[in-house]
Amino acid sequence: MMTTEVTIKTNRLLLRQFVDNDIENVFKGLSHPKIIKHYGISFDSIEATKEQMSWFADLKKDGTGMWFAVCSLDNKTFYGAGGLNGISKEHKKAEIGFWLLPDYWGQGIMKEAMPQICDFGFNKLGLHRIEGFVEAENINCKNAMAKLDFQSEGTMRDCEIKNGKFISLDIYAKL
Repeated sequence: MMTTEVTIKTNRLLLRQFVDNDIENVFKGLSHPKIIKHYGISFDSIEATKEQMSWFADLKKDGTGMWFAVCSLDNKTFYGAGGLNGISKEHKKAEIGFWLLPDYWGQGIMKEAMPQICDFGFNKLGLHRIEGFVEAENINCKNAMAKLDFQSEGTMRDCEIKNGKFISLDIYAKL
């Protein structure tokens, strides 16, 4: 059970726990067409976004994950979210996820934050493996995974249905 507050700081980023007034920014991200195009979740109202905020809190409470609000070091600008979920204590693994508001794409934020999230998983949670599942058509994310030293392990073809169509997922992992 992860009940303590966790914050991570880099040269220019603050990764912190979510707070209630992050809901507007989470909605802004998870309703944005450029983000939800390749993301598994989307919301069409602030009210519906409360479900995501509860998910963040429940992950932490039951020990199955930890997601962070990714912000400027002074905590004044919200960039996006990233974290680990699906933690298996038995198998010492988890799944990584990440999204950024489009205004902040291409600024190296993901490249700075993701290694910190991985370090947290390996060093604080005792993980041996961190997995990433990326839609096969999401070239930007696949490139980012490679830059972050995640190894491509193959493609699960037509393994999920999204918007009424089968999609394939590429599997990446870091040990």
